[in-house]
Amino acid sequence: MIHLVQISNGSLRRVAVVEGSRLRCLTEVQSVYELALRCLSLGGRLSELALTLANGVVLDYDAIYAGTSEWHLLAPIDVPGAPSRLAIAGTGLTHLGSAKERQAMHLEDAAKAAETVTDSMRMFQWGLEGGRPAEGEIGIAPEWFYKGNGSMLQAPFAPLPIPAYAEDGGEEAELAGIYVIGEDGTPYRIGMAAGNEFSDHQFEKRNYLNLAGSKLRSCSLGPELVVGADFQAVAGEVRIRRGSETIWSKKVETGEANMCHSLANLEHHHFKFEGHRQPGDVHVHFFGAHSLSFGDGIVLKDGDWMEVRYEGFGRALRNPIRIEPKEHNRQVAVRPLA
Repeated sequence: MIHLVQISNGSLRRVAVVEGSRLRCLTEVQSVYELALRCLSLGGRLSELALTLANGVVLDYDAIYAGTSEWHLLAPIDVPGAPSRLAIAGTGLTHLGSAKERQAMHLEDAAKAAETVTDSMRMFQWGLEGGRPAEGEIGIAPEWFYKGNGSMLQAPFAPLPIPAYAEDGGEEAELAGIYVIGEDGTPYRIGMAAGNEFSDHQFEKRNYLNLAGSKLRSCSLGPELVVGADFQAVAGEVRIRRGSETIWSKKVETGEANMCHSLANLEHHHFKFEGHRQPGDVHVHFFGAHSLSFGDGIVLKDGDWMEVRYEGFGRALRNPIRIEPKEHNRQVAVRPLA
């Protein structure tokens, strides 16, 4: 298992292997995408190729993470020059905590929420019953959503905006799988990273059919891409900081032991679509959240910092909130090209 980061310094960019407080840069490749394509063409294991190329300059990871270096962190995956070749999607209702919070979101009366079986709880129950098929068999499909292309993926420490047209914005601490599609259409898992999926929960709360639109928001990953990560049981913590104060925090758990779907089932139902198996494309797929600050009544404000950390996935992912002024919400006029 190795950890990779992507960094840049003006027009320069590098891939580096994390070695504690140091980063050892790779030679011959300038992006994880390029590294993955080279691995596919040569055969073999991506981790071995990365270590073979890790003979470049050594940089101070502490300084880069602290923002005192001329180098800064990028998202741990991108398609340089072609963000439209990266698709961001995810699956919901994969964790018991998320199902309970979705139930409470749509039924404010606690007693009614405990007694009523909503579509959300019904889908979660389907996952419990059929989300872990035997090897080689196909299980029940999970809830699926689309978030956007690579232009929506923000680097660690970059702001996550609440757009002027949005009703809200809130963190969703998750792990995400990173994939590249081979020339024959085969999906290959590059690795996994901590992520903040970020959604408009207030808009979704109005009606669960708003889920699709609530997900079309920016998100963030990283800082580290873990190659060969253990996804059986992963503990973590999510925090919201306002100034010097932590206004909310919670221990979270993910991984197959804490989910109603197996990883293989989630991956099958994403990549069964031919459009998701286009050679050379990259996919970021979020696996679902355990808990949300929104579920505890937290309303994020401009300047708040969201922090996501999972054991075994390196340093914490940190992003501030930026709220766009409501006066920026203007009609988008379509011009005819007749």
